[in-house]
Amino acid sequence: MKIYMNKIITAVLLLLIIVVLPTISWAEVEEQKTAAPEQTPAVKQTAPVTTPEQKPAEQPPEEDKVTGEIDLSVLSAYIWRGYEQTRDSVVIQPAVTASYKGFSVNVWGNFDTRPYSAADAKYAANYTETDYTISYSKKFGILQVTPGYIYYGLGAPYAGGTAPLDSQELFLTLGLDTILQPTLTAYKEIDHYHQWYFLLGVSHTIEFNKVISLKLAASASYLLSTDETTYAKYDSNSLATTDKFNNFHDGTATVSLPISITKSLAITPTASFVFPLSDDAKYEMKAHGLQGVNPSDRDSTYLYGGVTLSYTF
Repeated sequence: MKIYMNKIITAVLLLLIIVVLPTISWAEVEEQKTAAPEQTPAVKQTAPVTTPEQKPAEQPPEEDKVTGEIDLSVLSAYIWRGYEQTRDSVVIQPAVTASYKGFSVNVWGNFDTRPYSAADAKYAANYTETDYTISYSKKFGILQVTPGYIYYGLGAPYAGGTAPLDSQELFLTLGLDTILQPTLTAYKEIDHYHQWYFLLGVSHTIEFNKVISLKLAASASYLLSTDETTYAKYDSNSLATTDKFNNFHDGTATVSLPISITKSLAITPTASFVFPLSDDAKYEMKAHGLQGVNPSDRDSTYLYGGVTLSYTF
């Protein structure tokens, strides 16, 4: 509990420090202005002159190029869809995304610096997960449609431990370019963990100046299990039943402060609060928690935070 409270205090202090940054003066780079070409006075022609028709020079089409982003996040916990993946440990999460003509490829990983043990065993730092995502985005007016595929390469939680089975998902995201930037994503697991996961998200960004802004985001999910052996409904003691889970699941509220260091480089402090959206979700999230051996004593809400360094190209 003491460690948990220290993380909360650290996250709050970090945000308070960052909030005062807009008061610090930031030197702006002056934009270079192109001088307008000198106008030549028109010359009267006393007789028609037969010269070839002058055509404006054709501009070459803008060259398509690969764009992308490299991220490195350092966070106080790894929470995935309401499930506690690490505890009392700092995680390092690198990610690389490359995009070309609507297609995107992303590779993301998680490195646990101190794998948790209920028995206080001392495990060495361990790389626990590598995910691969392929997607394609197309815009129709204010509607953006993004289908995609994710492969979850899951490693053992600690060296010598048992690795869970890898997972594969298909997903479809619908987003609206309007107030609150709403998105709705449906994920379908097609490998070992048979379930549908629906995620509704909204966000809003307040730009303080050209350097720093405040981003507020929230999401709510619904979990529909098609296999009680992998996603079961749990009773009030967080013990599995023979029923499938079918209810609202986890909600997340996130506050972040993107800070532009250069045109391509940014640093973003962030804090997130994860909580169950139903009693069924609370019992299930406790059952999948890491703390101790008694599921009913585990957490179902999580506060964590950290910082992300991003480079775009």
